[in-house]
Amino acid sequence: MADNYKAKNIVVLEGLDAVRLRPGMYIGTTGIKGLHHILWEIVDNAMDEAANGYADTLRITINVDGSATVEDNGRGIPVDIHPVHKKSGVELVYTVLHAGGKFDNEEYKFSGGLHGVGASVTNALSEWCKVEVFKDKKEYCQEFHSVMVNGKMRSGIPVGPLKQVGNTKKRGTKVTFFPDAKVFETIIFDRNTIKNRLQELAYLNKGVKIIFTDERELDDEGNVYSREFFYKGGLVDFVKKVNEKKEKKIEKVIYIEAKQDNFELELAIQYTNSEVENVISFVNNIPTIEGGTHETGFKQAFTRCMNDYVKKNNLRKAKDPALIGDDFREGMTAILSIKMQNIQFEGQTKTKLGNPEVKGIVESIVGEKLGEYLSENKNKDIATHIVKVGVDASKVRDAQKKAKDAQRSKNATTSQALISSKFAACSGRKAEKNELFIVEGDSAGGSAKQGRDRSFQAVLPLRGKPKNTEGVKKFEVIKNEEFNTLIYALGTDFDKDFNIKNLKYDKIIILADADHDGEHIRSLLLTFFYRHMRPLISEGHVYFGMPPLYKIEKKGEIKYAYNDIELEKMLAEIKGSYSLQRYKGLGEMNPEQLWETTLNPKTRTLARITVDDVVEADNIISILMGKDPAPRKEFINENARFNKEDTFVTKFGG
Repeated sequence: MADNYKAKNIVVLEGLDAVRLRPGMYIGTTGIKGLHHILWEIVDNAMDEAANGYADTLRITINVDGSATVEDNGRGIPVDIHPVHKKSGVELVYTVLHAGGKFDNEEYKFSGGLHGVGASVTNALSEWCKVEVFKDKKEYCQEFHSVMVNGKMRSGIPVGPLKQVGNTKKRGTKVTFFPDAKVFETIIFDRNTIKNRLQELAYLNKGVKIIFTDERELDDEGNVYSREFFYKGGLVDFVKKVNEKKEKKIEKVIYIEAKQDNFELELAIQYTNSEVENVISFVNNIPTIEGGTHETGFKQAFTRCMNDYVKKNNLRKAKDPALIGDDFREGMTAILSIKMQNIQFEGQTKTKLGNPEVKGIVESIVGEKLGEYLSENKNKDIATHIVKVGVDASKVRDAQKKAKDAQRSKNATTSQALISSKFAACSGRKAEKNELFIVEGDSAGGSAKQGRDRSFQAVLPLRGKPKNTEGVKKFEVIKNEEFNTLIYALGTDFDKDFNIKNLKYDKIIILADADHDGEHIRSLLLTFFYRHMRPLISEGHVYFGMPPLYKIEKKGEIKYAYNDIELEKMLAEIKGSYSLQRYKGLGEMNPEQLWETTLNPKTRTLARITVDDVVEADNIISILMGKDPAPRKEFINENARFNKEDTFVTKFGG
């Protein structure tokens, strides 16, 4: 009854209890991504010391017992007693949410951590945490554990106050923590994930040394895995790394940097033979996968500078098509890194910079510095090359437009037949509720068409494998029937004409068999989406459907197992006889089974495809889907684990 709602019903969460109760609010997920998130919180704190000029070396270690250690040689967390809270700086930072030195921009000019919750969240979600501070020739230590308080388990509780435990010549902070298995689905850190992120941080912060050690297993010679990352060239080295597997049109790298009050910018540009533009951006070392105002400012400045250069040097003939920004950026790999204060993020994944003032700042800096670069006689070769790229691209774009128009005109006469025989649209007109299933094979497509809810679910069966679009001319892509139909169904167009505002389906769900052919089809579709419709992935619209592998039936009761582990658990609980069916493909399911297991939003499981590391994703696609077999063979030999279910597509974060 409403009258029974009293003050006693109000629950007050003390200390870090809120983090334990709703970890997803603070780290997004308790899966493998969330596990690494609590590591990045501590790494980011150490990197903030380096980014602000207080440290030059970071050491990250995964210890034998599975705990993680992050050490820097910065100033060390304050150890004195806070005048109001009467606790040491260390205890405040690790036990109080929104406690830190990054709110007023006085101690940290630039910071990846924005809310003062990182260290305390890591402590809250750990079984134990140990903080050591080396400051003023003294060594301090404080430990935090999960302990029973008044009959209730509390996390992140200080074992005792911060104590001086010795003297030292070192300086900085060392944090060791052990993730709590009661919180996370797994507490096993992934070596490659950590290595890639630390290498990226070293590129973004030239002159900072990062040492990564994994003590959990030794190599064949009995050595501990260890890698050191240190790059004097910073972004120049970074862009070369990104393009190392690609054929370059010109080796030279354009590099500009600038510092203003509370704002820093670095930009590196290199051109390859690819038709695809690849702009990678960061804000305070945070990847901005969805771009934002800094990318917009860069692109507008680059276009203006190149058009000015073309006009000044009379490099465009009257008969040539007009040049646009996309033309100049064809084959460009650009890495843009800015450092600023008061970041405002937006977008599906909160990795799109929204600060409106940044567009003008970046446009002004890039316009001035790039204009100076292009005017220098020693850079005439690369300026001329970019102009040629733009002119050639404009001619191809003009020819492609004519070919696309002709293809669309052809499709217009056959679209009804195409739709009726292959693509089954839904009746709903609200894009935010609609779903498109891309289904492998006509048999599974038939079941999906019959089993779906026609009011919001559309089905597009694939006839055979789609074309590998890596390195393929865009004109060849539009000629491919599978992709042509898919582009038509989505309504967004593709490549430079792509417009996500015209997307007809909120969810694009790839349904393929759980075999090698199915994995290959998923890889081909992801390659197409990533290269030509990337916002579909970055804004969270692409999913894998997860059909079951087994059907277990006993006395008319049916259960489904989606992997071998689930099957083992189910069989262990069943007593007596039962029947077991392993599905070889989606086509073996009747419409009712497909709806119950894979199509019904109330009972199905979907895996959203995300890109956590754009550099790694780009590299993996270039290696595995490119035409050169040598790097592909090398990658497979180094990474293949044939007794695992890991596949290439997991690199996207699905």
